[in-house]
Amino acid sequence: MSDLLALLLPPDLSAAVVLVLMATSFAASFITVSFGIGGGGLMLAVMASLVPPVALVPVHGVVQFGSNAGRTAMMARHIRWPSVVRFGAGIVLGVVIGASVAVSLPAAAVQIGVGVFLIWTVLSHPPAWMRDWPLVTGTLTSILSMFFGASGPFVNTYVKSLNLGRHAHVATAAMLLSGQHLLKSVAFGALGFAYAPWAGLIAALILCGLVGTWSGRRVLNRMTDARFKQALNGVLLLLSARLVWEGVASLM
Repeated sequence: MSDLLALLLPPDLSAAVVLVLMATSFAASFITVSFGIGGGGLMLAVMASLVPPVALVPVHGVVQFGSNAGRTAMMARHIRWPSVVRFGAGIVLGVVIGASVAVSLPAAAVQIGVGVFLIWTVLSHPPAWMRDWPLVTGTLTSILSMFFGASGPFVNTYVKSLNLGRHAHVATAAMLLSGQHLLKSVAFGALGFAYAPWAGLIAALILCGLVGTWSGRRVLNRMTDARFKQALNGVLLLLSARLVWEGVASLM
């Protein structure tokens, strides 16, 4: 066990930290499949307190790509492909713009603005343009993903506007997030981030995420669409309130 952990230890991380991150990856994927959202934000929050800031968003992006790709493979037959294709072009455009622009945006203002917008979409309805202009929606969410790391709330708000069943919602969101995190990870690599020292940890976290996905899917199968949407709205509200709180706190 100690030899295995030694292989997974990237710079400045202890064995205890690696075990905590592996447990979090399992829990994050379990939550995402069961309730449609929340796992990426949980993973990012835990990593933010344990992983060096320079590695946070790039490593989180690769882990999230692996977790979402596994979720996509397990639920591929439920994917709403027309929505994925239209949104995908926006992902490419948003990552290109975000790689050069998003890092210079005022974090607090963006967090507050996005948080308030997401709360509004839950309490009322997602605006029609999110559903009708997927290229624009994909571009905006990808820019925000480069800035915040966890783009689940933004992508799920778009998928929520499609009014899909619970299995189609989870599968379609997973496919969109896979593409978004993959391109974001490639962009960070092109910008100079060295992934090699983190490869062992990344592989372990993806594996734990796949186990969490398999376990969470069993919960999803027992849930009704109505309960799923209630849980999704509840988690969206919590994550949005957290965004607003962090933005306000950084301004004070």
